[in-house]
Amino acid sequence: MSIRVFIDGSSGTTGLRIADRLAARPEIELLSIAEADRKDLAKRAEVINSADLAFLCLPDAASREAMPLAKEHVRILDTSTAFRTAPGWVYGFPELRGQREKIRAANRVAVPGCHASGFISLARPLVELGLVPSDYPFTCHSLTGYSGGGKKMIAEYEAEDRPYTYSSPRAYGLTLHHKHLPEMQAVSGLSAAPIFCPIVDDYYSGMEVTVPLRMELLKGVTPAQIAQGLADYYAGESLLTVHPLGELPADGMIAGNALRGTDRMEFYCTASPDGQQMLLISLFDNLGKGSSGAAVQCMNILLGLPEEAGLE
Repeated sequence: MSIRVFIDGSSGTTGLRIADRLAARPEIELLSIAEADRKDLAKRAEVINSADLAFLCLPDAASREAMPLAKEHVRILDTSTAFRTAPGWVYGFPELRGQREKIRAANRVAVPGCHASGFISLARPLVELGLVPSDYPFTCHSLTGYSGGGKKMIAEYEAEDRPYTYSSPRAYGLTLHHKHLPEMQAVSGLSAAPIFCPIVDDYYSGMEVTVPLRMELLKGVTPAQIAQGLADYYAGESLLTVHPLGELPADGMIAGNALRGTDRMEFYCTASPDGQQMLLISLFDNLGKGSSGAAVQCMNILLGLPEEAGLE
């Protein structure tokens, strides 16, 4: 018997990629809704409630509008920012300790934000293990391909008459009020939000998140302990790789799009010669582990399917 899945918002970047991933899976029956009925709440409710699981790939306001339509028995995976810190919702990063079991038992799961995935994957284990205090003054820079901005930004970057400034990295979120900050703070267990600077660059997909550490603030903790702590935390996770302290690509550089087209995540840990400074790097695809790949991984767990089915 097939599993009935509906994607509400299947015309957006994330929805389209989820649909592409699921179309080739024989155990999944993708439900659809007529184009004329997409704004009819009653028709949408009918399709949502005929599904075993529904993805909400919608803007925040539209997700909040859609949620009251869903009956309790329908498992919901929301890809917006709307419910990532909401009571009754489980955060969809299964590699965090205890999170896979929570996802498996849930019927309301919020898929993480792309930038947030990179930061949380580094900060949460270190705070949880007691290697970094919850009041540490975290700073984070995150480089993303332009696909992270959705269909509008993709069109702008791929237009023949685009501004010359689009050929350069562009920092944004400069008022320090980015929409991912609440989940970055809450899921990492921090007493204050990090200073966060996102940057979009002239390539399609891929994400590189960097978090520096000042070791003199960590009361005797060494770079080796930080790197080993991350390695131990993610030991056995097939989609995540923690490189040994100081191990880098042969040219000593890490490209933001190195993991494009994959659903994996890799971590690099480097330290200054005197051991007083450290740089942690989370590398992944903003459209993979940062978006549709994470959503499909959570779906597999929710439905009791092989966790890596449909992943690259």
